[in-house]
Amino acid sequence: MVTARDIVIISIHSWEIEGGSNIKDIALEFSKHNRVLFVERPLDRKSKLLNKNTKTVQRILDIRQGKQPGLVKKKENLWVFQPDIIVESINWIGTKFLHRFFNRKNNLRLAKSILKTMNKLDFNDVIVFNDGEMILGFFLDKYINPDLYIYYIRDNLIVNPYWKKHGKYLEPELIKKADLVVSNSVWYADYAKTYNSHSYMIGQGCDLTLFQNKNPNIPLMLKSFEKPIIGYFGFLSSRRLDIELIMFLAKLYQTMNFVLVGNEDNQFKQSRLHHLKNVFFAGSVKSEEAASFIGNFDVCINPQLVSAITNGNYPRKIDEYLAMGKPVVASFTEAMRYFSDTVYLAKTKEEFASMIETALKTDDINKRERRINSAKSHTWERCVELIYGAIEKLEKKKNG
Repeated sequence: MVTARDIVIISIHSWEIEGGSNIKDIALEFSKHNRVLFVERPLDRKSKLLNKNTKTVQRILDIRQGKQPGLVKKKENLWVFQPDIIVESINWIGTKFLHRFFNRKNNLRLAKSILKTMNKLDFNDVIVFNDGEMILGFFLDKYINPDLYIYYIRDNLIVNPYWKKHGKYLEPELIKKADLVVSNSVWYADYAKTYNSHSYMIGQGCDLTLFQNKNPNIPLMLKSFEKPIIGYFGFLSSRRLDIELIMFLAKLYQTMNFVLVGNEDNQFKQSRLHHLKNVFFAGSVKSEEAASFIGNFDVCINPQLVSAITNGNYPRKIDEYLAMGKPVVASFTEAMRYFSDTVYLAKTKEEFASMIETALKTDDINKRERRINSAKSHTWERCVELIYGAIEKLEKKKNG
């Protein structure tokens, strides 16, 4: 257990991000035994000019003018800080040297703002926990001079065009100089270990309070459906899900009903899935309705499109499926190896189909209990315990 420490978190995500995020849950868990300062991303000049009418930009401009506080206490031991600075928009710069030059200036500007707030809160000997901010966080180890600098990987950001431009060389450098690297999948941990031996898989937490009802209500949409119902719950993104695989399964098993719950991107909206009689789109539902849908699926699926984006991705929905004891069939990815004891992992569309049949035929109470217990072990408390363990291991090694 790491206690009574001061932790500064920087992140690519805002505290107010819709749907929650890993870093917010980690911050809340840290704050149970430590003081935490969550630093929002500063406003960049391009956003100030192009997005000046948005609520986010207006709020930052209000903070700059003293109309709103930049530092807000969210709960005991946890503050959210919006820097009132403006950093230069530099991602368009193609030259590595020039980008590094201006990025150093942006980092220094951000560090001064953070240090000022740290002094106000009397933060000392801090741990900096960097959630994927490989650009604005690159030089903070030098300018803040923390007791410990930790880099957290939970997504393959450098396949994204914005991050790829400079991240392809910045992230490996940042991993190499970090004191500690933690990640939520084995694939990301192995990637980090090629640059830093102090890299650890800490798993993923999940708030399962909504998924503990063993007898959920039947949603109106499902009441007239014949069994079996094969279901997916989550955002329907063509970048992450294999539309052709879902098409194959629905055409092969025309006596099964396939229910897809969640918002659709444009490719899903325009896909031929909407023309199949046994495929149904439930649209977006409230989070408290999730258990009602998942609890009435006979098999839950995660038909991922295997790519650089998804190969190391830890899908939180898997734990939600397992928490309700449901048999799960998913596309095989490196990250999904973590679930190999409780989830059917398919490498081909034929295997996926066969595993759905197996899941329907062989489900029993023992398997359901094992799935539920597996999900219960994937908590944010456990996730942060592993971070603490890695910190203690490193500090013991530093102290001889």
